[in-house]
Amino acid sequence: MNDPRTDRVLGYYGFPRRAALRQARERFGARLPLVDLDVDRGAPDSGALPATTCRIVANIVDNAADLGPRLAAVVASVGEEKCDRGRHAAWLLRRRGIAVVESRWRGEDDERRPLVWAAARLPLREKIDRIMATVVDPSPPAEPPAPCAPTHGFWGVPPHDFRILDLFPETTHAYGWVRCVEAGRPADLELECFVDEAVPTVFFAQSFCAKQDLAHHLAERHRGLAVDCHREINDSILAKVEAFLKLS
Repeated sequence: MNDPRTDRVLGYYGFPRRAALRQARERFGARLPLVDLDVDRGAPDSGALPATTCRIVANIVDNAADLGPRLAAVVASVGEEKCDRGRHAAWLLRRRGIAVVESRWRGEDDERRPLVWAAARLPLREKIDRIMATVVDPSPPAEPPAPCAPTHGFWGVPPHDFRILDLFPETTHAYGWVRCVEAGRPADLELECFVDEAVPTVFFAQSFCAKQDLAHHLAERHRGLAVDCHREINDSILAKVEAFLKLS
C-alpha cells in the first residue's frame, strides 16, 4: 500500500509573508513542495461553500480537500493583502482538520521591489505566471526581459480561467493586485489602484469578489472595460474583451 505521506506538500494561498513560509517549512518539512491553492487544479467541488463564493476562494478549499492527507499544512494569507473570505477559508480548513499557518502583512514587510515582469514585453499569461512565482522566490532574473511602453493594460488578480489573458498583446502592462505582488506590497491599496493614464485597460475581477468594487470604479474613471466572471470565461466575455482591445 502506498504511504500518502511520501508525497506530502505544503499549500499556500494569496501572498503569505516569506517568514511564514519559512517557519512552516521548518515545522512541517524543509523539502516539501509548495503548492499554490489559488489556481485551478481540476479539483472536484468539495461542497463546503455556496455556489456564489468567489471562484478563487472556492479553488482554495476544493484544492485542499482534494489533496487530503497529502496536505501537510496550509500557509494562509488572512490580512488586508487577501480578503475576508481568505480569512474565512483558513477557519473552514481548520474545521476540516487541516493545519493552518496564518500570515498577515505588516508595514515593515512593505519593501518596494523593482518591477521586472509587469512592464515587460511578454505574453500576458507568461508575465502573470512569472509574477506569481515571485511569491516563493523573489530573486531577480539573471537575464531581465526587455521592458516596453504600454499599449494596453490588465488590472486585477490572476483569473481562474487564463484564456482571457491570451487575448492581450505582449505590450500589455499588468496592474492591480498582480502588480502589487511583484512589488512585494500585496496590501498597498494606492499601488493597487494605479494605472497609467490613457492606456486602454481591462479591469478584471472574479464574480462575488470584493475587488469588483475597485474594478468598476476604476473602469469608469479611466474609461476602461470592467469584466467579471465566475468560473470559465464564456464566449460573450471573450468577444467583449477582444472588441475593446481592437477598438482601443
